[in-house]
Amino acid sequence: MSELPQLDCKKTKEKIIEFIKTKMSEANAEGLVVGLSGGIDSTLSAFLATEAVGKENVFGVSMPSTTTPTEDKVHGTDLANILGIEYREIGIDSILNEYLTLTNYITDNDPLAIGNLKARIRMSIIYYYANAKNYMVIGTGNRSELLIGYFTKYGDGACDIEPIGDLYKLQVRELAKYMNVPSEIIEKPPRAGLWDNQTDEDEIGMKYEVLDNLLYLYVDKKEDVSKIAENLNISVEEVERIIKKVKINAHKTRIPESPKRCDL
Repeated sequence: MSELPQLDCKKTKEKIIEFIKTKMSEANAEGLVVGLSGGIDSTLSAFLATEAVGKENVFGVSMPSTTTPTEDKVHGTDLANILGIEYREIGIDSILNEYLTLTNYITDNDPLAIGNLKARIRMSIIYYYANAKNYMVIGTGNRSELLIGYFTKYGDGACDIEPIGDLYKLQVRELAKYMNVPSEIIEKPPRAGLWDNQTDEDEIGMKYEVLDNLLYLYVDKKEDVSKIAENLNISVEEVERIIKKVKINAHKTRIPESPKRCDL
């Protein structure tokens, strides 16, 4: 049984668009830069950005590597053409290999570290364009990913504004359908493409249909572990596994902390 409330797509879209406009005005920014991964989150973010500030003020960057599925690469560039925004495609493999050569790193040892490095290379490129154009970087993270830390700190988690950051993944799908995001993008398996054959749900170890409801019950409704497990028909251990992710990854969405100043 789904516990997640039905999304008011019209109201949500209007609220996000107004948020984008307000934050751009406050920063005196001239436009928005968005990374075009070909996935549903970046696609929806690009749709919202374009509607908020106009296609002439949105710049897309597609940054494929050898582990980027061809379908995602095509969807990223196709999206830019659909929206009519300016974009660049920049392959990052040569940059990645230079990093790995300089650090004398053996690439087969730690795919997670290399995946995180890819995300940080991409964000460096995005921020270069943002600085050069006086644009803001629009984030593409959703509430599900942010809560469990399923993103790279200072990589895809780095941004100036996070317009879909309060939407769970299932709600992202609802809003994407409402805004006529191409169905092939909505329906394909979520994946970061940081290594071969990677998918979000395999890595998380849970379907978003379960994860979103679990997070909603725990974070928004403050339900206890046993009740969440009973409502979702899963084990207490599975609930506790996800709650542990929420707790240990909380630092990833905070400003780096310092010890409080003591009066002498």
